[in-house]
Amino acid sequence: MKRIASGALCAAVLCVSNAAVAATDLVIATVNNGHMIEMQKLSKFFEQANPDIKLKWVTLEEGVLRQRMTTDIATKGGQFDVMTIGMYETPIWAKKDWLIPIKPDAAYDVDDLLPSIRDGLSLNGKLYAAPFYGESSMIMYRSDLVKKAGMTIEDRPTWAHIRAVAAKIHDPANGVYGICLRGKPGWGDNMALITTMANSFGGQLFDMKWQPQFTSKPWKDAVGTYVDLLKNFGPPGSSSNSFNEILALYNEGKCGMWIDATIAASFITDPKQSKVADKVAFAQSPVAVTERGANWLWAWSLAIPKSSKQPEVAQKFINWATSKEYIKLVAKETGWATVPTGTRKSTYASPEFVKAAKFATAEGKAIATGRPNQSTLPPSPYIGVQFASIPEFQAIGVAAGQQMTAALLGKVTVDQALEITQQAADREMRKGGYYK
Repeated sequence: MKRIASGALCAAVLCVSNAAVAATDLVIATVNNGHMIEMQKLSKFFEQANPDIKLKWVTLEEGVLRQRMTTDIATKGGQFDVMTIGMYETPIWAKKDWLIPIKPDAAYDVDDLLPSIRDGLSLNGKLYAAPFYGESSMIMYRSDLVKKAGMTIEDRPTWAHIRAVAAKIHDPANGVYGICLRGKPGWGDNMALITTMANSFGGQLFDMKWQPQFTSKPWKDAVGTYVDLLKNFGPPGSSSNSFNEILALYNEGKCGMWIDATIAASFITDPKQSKVADKVAFAQSPVAVTERGANWLWAWSLAIPKSSKQPEVAQKFINWATSKEYIKLVAKETGWATVPTGTRKSTYASPEFVKAAKFATAEGKAIATGRPNQSTLPPSPYIGVQFASIPEFQAIGVAAGQQMTAALLGKVTVDQALEITQQAADREMRKGGYYK
């Protein structure tokens, strides 16, 4: 009997040992923002429920992440099993057959996804990335400073009014700057904001013949306004600031206004993170001549590259991380005001969320007004609000972002920056065969 028991014990130990050896590594590439970092913390719950799966994270700054993922997927490198991508990459990569379609189970409730977000992550009716959180852009401002200055901010103010408010509340001697805006170069950094500004001034990236429009009057007016605002009423070092840098400034009480991603609202209204959490108010993004494309539309989403070594396990993780249950888990662990938003109807239908998140109405309205198919006043041939969903745009957007930062630093004039951008865009479009 002892021998049998001993043999059984050895077999059991061997099985456990084999199971440990057979554990599946799932490599996830993601961006270094608050919601993604929170997902990493909460992923222990996924690993506890799936002890045969080990999650390995590659967390990078937005620009570096895009570069690494684009190189890997284009060369079929297979470094990552799950990629964090957006509404720009998804339809392009799906068309190139680089992604595996998302196939969630019935419990996932794919019809609960917000239509504008779901459509932006689909191609020919198939979902190719599952949204982790969605966003638009809006004005986030210090209501106490605006009131003290005897000013008001309407729900959809003009850029001229925003300048007037910035001038009134700008108080650098006391460490408060009138307005904070992205200055770091990149198509997803400063150009995300600047393109929406150009849209609202009546501009577009390309006309119906795919001719770049960077030297048009709307672009000159928009970029001139942008440079003027940051030079006169922005914080020092604005040319290096992206989302995370401005978030830190805002939470320290150093920004009178901030026009950026709606997702920031959950962080700046959290008293654990923000010194001015009780002084924040919201309004829709400013306009000049039109509301079309005045606020962007984006979703950071999880996708499975065809080169993934563990596509089935990747799908299992994505189902968990983008589910209603995950949102409820975040609410339980850190509160309803901190849940990832902009993805599901059920989130905005939740009384607990609406009660906890004073930004819910403004955020929901901003996301609902993002229309990638109608983002410009003149007709345009492309889909996208703050980008054009063509492969050439990434290089064009990067080049444009560098020139906008150069103009902000005074290295070139606004006109020179836009002329250089126009020439770079023209080269890319000719190379791409859009015209001769």
